Amino acid sequence: MTAQAGDNSWMLELIRTVRGVRHVVVLTSDGLLKVRTDHTPVDVADKLAAACAGLTSLGHGVSKEFGSGAGPRQVMVEFDGGFLFVRGAGDGSRLAVVTEPVIDPALVAQQMQAQVLVIGERTLSTPTRGG
Repeated sequence: MTAQAGDNSWMLELIRTVRGVRHVVVLTSDGLLKVRTDHTPVDVADKLAAACAGLTSLGHGVSKEFGSGAGPRQVMVEFDGGFLFVRGAGDGSRLAVVTEPVIDPALVAQQMQAQVLVIGERTLSTPTRGG
């Protein structure tokens, strides 16, 4: 099932309006798209959600090996053409932002944190699966 922008895309507009931001999505821990901005096409949002789940999983492995094992707070990737930021947005959810190459990374990270606080972790949270 693919998330539509409609109902909950308002949650992401605070970040979407930051200069240089191209795409904003919320995904589950297993890479399913929950919310996307109206500006982000469904196919792009689905690919982004899947990629972010993989990066977050890799971050968990690195955290277990070299950190406290609590998992990554944020993953940032710089690539030719921009940046990708991924951070937790409630139990089992992630907030992902793709930007242009010329941005203020600290401002984007700060705005993502503010957005998570405004939305509230319960609004974006995904129930954990038993198993």
